[in-house]
Amino acid sequence: MQFIPSDYFCKLEKADIFPDQPRPLEIDLGCGDGSFPVAMAEHYPERDFLGLERLLGRARKAYSKACKADLENLKILRLEISYALDWLLPDACASRIHLLFPDPWPKKKHHKRRMVSQYFCQTISRVLEPGGEFLFKTDDQEYFEESIGVLLREERLHQMHWEEDAFFYPPTDFEKRWLKQGKPIQSARFKVID
Repeated sequence: MQFIPSDYFCKLEKADIFPDQPRPLEIDLGCGDGSFPVAMAEHYPERDFLGLERLLGRARKAYSKACKADLENLKILRLEISYALDWLLPDACASRIHLLFPDPWPKKKHHKRRMVSQYFCQTISRVLEPGGEFLFKTDDQEYFEESIGVLLREERLHQMHWEEDAFFYPPTDFEKRWLKQGKPIQSARFKVID
């Protein structure tokens, strides 16, 4: 449900997040209202899920949804995503990392705030286990193209084909909104290789 690290200033062990048993861990970066990680945790009870959310209101909604669903395999951590990736999450702890509809910061002067950067790619490559996957979706074509260019430059990430019905993958609240508006959704899937 709610995950509060005992120490925000040291690297966690995977067992600090889900101590009971070693299972695949998936991390949702910017989990919003929690719809996506709740649906995933319900569908995949054999996996553990950690939702990261910076904004208090969204984190509370995600936590509330997780509590109502009574899911033992989902925890919500309210924290800045970059801090969690850089300082808290251990090496090779995640089987999947999801980045779904991040703020594209469309103004040129704000592009430096975009999540996908060379440093971000190196960080997710560290946090993902060998063979782990990074899944990315956005409605912003320009941001998608820029992000793909950055992701392809990370030597440990290999782009994979992602068929829409390859596996259960519920739409987020933002995805539903953009689809209602007729916006095309761009998606990419990458695998960590050694």
